Amino acid sequence: MKQTLTGILDVFYPPFRKLMPIQTFRYAACGGINTVLGLLVYFVGYQYLFAGEVFEFGFYAFKPHVAALLLSFCVSFTVGFLLNKYIVFTGSNLKGRIQLFRYLLSFLLNLVINYFLLKLFVEILGWNALISQLLTTCIIITFSYLSQKHFSFSAKK
Repeated sequence: MKQTLTGILDVFYPPFRKLMPIQTFRYAACGGINTVLGLLVYFVGYQYLFAGEVFEFGFYAFKPHVAALLLSFCVSFTVGFLLNKYIVFTGSNLKGRIQLFRYLLSFLLNLVINYFLLKLFVEILGWNALISQLLTTCIIITFSYLSQKHFSFSAKK
């Protein structure tokens, strides 16, 4: 499966060869795939699985949009980790549980950075929310790539 996915991705790499290394291309491709998957899971969860109903989860009741978001997060987090571990950052010699923990920390830090950058750009600087989110996304993607490469999936030399 790993070789099949890597082979499929690498077929699309030649036009980007002069722009970025293969690892960066794979990271961008896997991130794009994971984003689309997350949106699809959210849509299906919201429209069909939870269908506008409150989802009772023992100790708490989730509104349908929150339940769909949690489902989407679970799928995206898992698939994102697996794609990064087995397709993008294959040279890492850290144990899988260490990678998973670091990936979670990196994800949560990205979420916090995203939140505060949006607060800064929109509420303090008064910038347009869409432009602010686009700029924030570019910053987060760059930070995320570097944190995954040098922290979550680092390789000893």
